[in-house]
Amino acid sequence: MSNPHKGRTGLDRILRAAGYSWAGLRAAYSGESAFRQEVWLMVLATPLAFWLGQGWVEVALLIGSLLLVLIVELLNSGIEAAIDRVGFELHDLSKRAKDLASAAVMLALLLAGGVWAAAAYHRFIA
Repeated sequence: MSNPHKGRTGLDRILRAAGYSWAGLRAAYSGESAFRQEVWLMVLATPLAFWLGQGWVEVALLIGSLLLVLIVELLNSGIEAAIDRVGFELHDLSKRAKDLASAAVMLALLLAGGVWAAAAYHRFIA
């Protein structure tokens, strides 16, 4: 059985995929306050990364750690939307899925905080 939505190829497929991705970013920004906060954190912290980082590797790690937070937040929002689509009644598996996705965001934030703390330590103390 073939999927009728999977028949696109070439440039048409790339353009449509880019459009879907852009729509997803817009939906996340307009509908998810945590994503908005993390976007603004990245916007404000990116210039700081160029000042704090000593060399391109450190700058890449500083910016990359924040980008990872955005990626994980998007996945978390997708999981929450899929669970809510199924229904709003309380269910152990729905709670587990949402809690696991939330834990992933927390770990990404802890990683970013650790990378930024290590860069600050390296710049100012070591």
